[in-house]
Amino acid sequence: MTQFTAVFNLVNNASLIVQVLMGLLLAISILSWFYIFRKFLMLRRARKQAAIFETEFYKTTSLTNLHQGTLANRHTIGGMERIFSAGMQAFSDINEKDCLRAEAIEYTQRAMKAAYQRELDALEADLPFLASIGSVSPYIGLLGTVWGIMNAFIGLSNTEQSTLASVAPGIAEALIATALGLFAAIPAVLAYNRYVAEVDRLALRYESFVDDFSNTLQVRGLA
Repeated sequence: MTQFTAVFNLVNNASLIVQVLMGLLLAISILSWFYIFRKFLMLRRARKQAAIFETEFYKTTSLTNLHQGTLANRHTIGGMERIFSAGMQAFSDINEKDCLRAEAIEYTQRAMKAAYQRELDALEADLPFLASIGSVSPYIGLLGTVWGIMNAFIGLSNTEQSTLASVAPGIAEALIATALGLFAAIPAVLAYNRYVAEVDRLALRYESFVDDFSNTLQVRGLA
């Protein structure tokens, strides 16, 4: 009998409660990997889009032309471009009211900070879910472990002769529940920590861009 077959038989012969908990942990693990890969692709795309737009922004000679380009591709632009577009639109709108440059810059910064917050919220999406999986899954596995061990000792009390063979299957199924809990939790925790760090780095890039763009508008206006 192979190890896989032995594990399958233990799961198949486990109590209903333990089977339900194992199924729940397996579903959580699959869902966790889905969100891990989706967030990985999202952050990679955000980094790439930010790098491309930073290059375009710092080498452009016309903010207006750059803005027109972002408007033409507004369905495919990245977070930094959306912040830039919000700032350009706000600065253009306030300039039509003949406000002082300082007032226009302040108004533009508020618009960009609002856009920045929307982008940050989008970057942080799914992270609370991964954090919850990382913290809850081990406890679900522990519940299955406790239940399995409890059943093992109940079965042991009903036998005339107490042997390791009589209690081993129950303990084994309990440990499988623990393993499934860790299998679901560990990748989620690792991914969460990595993605939080990446989101923080992107947030710093966005904040630096807001400052640089504000300074550029202060000096050049919409030129």
